[in-house]
Amino acid sequence: MKLPISKRLLCCASMVQSGSRVADIGTDHGYLGIYLLQSGAARHVIACDLRKDPLENARRNAKLFGVDGEMELRLSDGLEKILPDEVDTVVMAGMGGDLIVRILSACSWRAREGLTLVLQPQSAGNVLRRWLYSEGLELLREEPVQDGSFLYTVMQLRAGSPAPLTPGQEYASPALLQSGNPLVGAYLARVETALIATV
Repeated sequence: MKLPISKRLLCCASMVQSGSRVADIGTDHGYLGIYLLQSGAARHVIACDLRKDPLENARRNAKLFGVDGEMELRLSDGLEKILPDEVDTVVMAGMGGDLIVRILSACSWRAREGLTLVLQPQSAGNVLRRWLYSEGLELLREEPVQDGSFLYTVMQLRAGSPAPLTPGQEYASPALLQSGNPLVGAYLARVETALIATV
């Protein structure tokens, strides 16, 4: 059986360094963690969700795809039940940028040296980028990804000393513009359309 993983989650997976210990926050069906374990990108995954039903789905899927021994499931509000020395990569995908800010704001070790963040906001990307830079979290990579009719971006960050973003860069970061991804133009067009609609 083939794992039904989306293009946006595959893009998230591409930003996880091989052999990482990963916290998948808001795991839902668990497909990202399963893929990371199957591909060897992760040696251990802690899959977290705020609700019991998604965790049970993830548990069933982990068993179905043969990775239940390497995937740990926790009922957790964001990173609340994760200790800083348990993981070296945190992935948050499929939630709004404002919710990602709330979760990271509540985590005292979000800018720990050596920690990689992989973030895929569904909305409020500009709010998220502005906050990340204000917290000393530096965008190493940002890639647009088309998934069905939707166009997302996936960000990879670590603690650093980033230069402040201009108002325009809050919507399209230097890392995104320098990515060379052929979808950058389409993403910029969508951002422009959305901004015009709010005027």
